[in-house]
Amino acid sequence: MVESEGLDPELIELASKIFDLARTGDAATLAAYLEAGVPVNLANDRGDTLLMLAAYHGHPEAVTVLLDRGADPDRVNDRGQTPAAGAVFKGEDEIVRALLAAGADPDAGTPSARDSATLFGKTELLELFGEH
Repeated sequence: MVESEGLDPELIELASKIFDLARTGDAATLAAYLEAGVPVNLANDRGDTLLMLAAYHGHPEAVTVLLDRGADPDRVNDRGQTPAAGAVFKGEDEIVRALLAAGADPDAGTPSARDSATLFGKTELLELFGEH
């Protein structure tokens, strides 16, 4: 849900639609909205960016669309979580690799992606983080 205090209801509806595109992985439509001027680091009322939602819900193509347009791979939500930590939690290794390739810091956030990989025994990701 987008914080709606004093905002146009149509704007709220549009923002909700764009967040849903990230959640469902509709990369082509998401790209079109970004090209039309939607901010790539748009965040909802919980601080979740489009990138966080696409990463957490396992949509590598949408993640790539966002990263290619300058999404911040280390931007934390209101709970201090990064897209990389969310992807580790959800077992989305391909997305973790894409985020790292875009410059994500495996030690950013709380818990960090490294902390999450340690907790879940993801040794292959810990090795990958050691390279960054």
